[in-house]
Amino acid sequence: MYKINDNYLKLPEGYIFSTIAKQVASFKEKNPDKKVIHLGIGDITQPLAQNIINTLHEAVDEMSHIETFKGYGPEFGYEFLRDAIVKGDYKSRGIDISVEEIFVSDGINSDAGNIQEIFSVDNKIAVCDPVYPVYIDTNAMAGRTGNYNRITKRWSDVIYLPCTPDNDFVPELPKERPDIIYLCLPNNPTGSTLTKEQLQLWVDYANRIEAVIIYDAAYEAYISEDNIPHSIYECEGSKNCAIELKSFSKSAGFTGVRLGYTVVPKALKCGSVSLNALWARRHGTKYNGAPYIIQRAGAAVYSKEGREEIKKQVNYYMNNARLILKGLKLAGYSAYGGVNAPYIWWKIPKNITSWEFFYYLLENANIVGTPGIGFGPQGEGYFRLTAFGTYENTLDAMERIKKL
Repeated sequence: MYKINDNYLKLPEGYIFSTIAKQVASFKEKNPDKKVIHLGIGDITQPLAQNIINTLHEAVDEMSHIETFKGYGPEFGYEFLRDAIVKGDYKSRGIDISVEEIFVSDGINSDAGNIQEIFSVDNKIAVCDPVYPVYIDTNAMAGRTGNYNRITKRWSDVIYLPCTPDNDFVPELPKERPDIIYLCLPNNPTGSTLTKEQLQLWVDYANRIEAVIIYDAAYEAYISEDNIPHSIYECEGSKNCAIELKSFSKSAGFTGVRLGYTVVPKALKCGSVSLNALWARRHGTKYNGAPYIIQRAGAAVYSKEGREEIKKQVNYYMNNARLILKGLKLAGYSAYGGVNAPYIWWKIPKNITSWEFFYYLLENANIVGTPGIGFGPQGEGYFRLTAFGTYENTLDAMERIKKL
């Protein structure tokens, strides 16, 4: 008789965003006359920039002519895109990353979940708390996290790095020694980040204890403060200890077309084993590559016109973030984030759980947010709102919250 991977049976019931979608769908079915405002899942609302759309049309037309038709593409991504990434995201900031260190994929969520496959199941992971749940869930599926306590909401073999107002949501170096450290900066869900000096401490620590950092930089395009690094490779020694994950979803609106990439430096080695070579082997075996037309669109992001259009979209969402942050504070709440990230971390009343608040807000204001507990134990007592709605809906949502 066949057997299943019983690590899946240890997972908490329901992925947070899937659960939210089901609850909202049920509410809408029962209340078809209600206008529901979505500020929960971090999906964008503005259309793709015109330069990107033009490039997509051109690429589609190429596929209709035998002279320019493309079949299977290079397994690690077309060189025109990888070269644009190197020049646009790294060399422009004085960072020496080569094309051979760039691996193009269909999005950061896939890479964040798959990267753990190249590491032994015996490794111990450290994660910020709260943080995006994919890091823990995929390690749990691999059997790396021990057992889940449904009362404490903690995994027995995970090192949690508490991020609270007491430490300005900045993770502190753990007392217990990790092998793999996940850092999501700017952070999802708190919207906080680290200065270059603070991030350098983590790089030095990882090199000292021979750990690897998985650095999720999905929201770097939203950084507005000068002392915040856009890449971990701005830190000295980082290419010896860090893998960086980047996305086009939130920076360029690619949530519906899917594109991302991972950087694995050639200098990053476990003993004599190259992690670049391991990821290349895994990538080439299990992934067929992002479509040519999408990669062409990705390259358009780095054009002068593309950058200007995307900057306007980022500013649009960050204006929403400022609106939410100001609105919550005027309503008497404590709220964080919204400066270097499109997320606002909202402290809710003490006499209610974050899931109870989710239902209260949905039923009384018809607003969808994300319960903080979905991001980890320290998320209880908080609620995440995103700035990815339209300006009109964001304004409307703040007026509804003021009336609660």
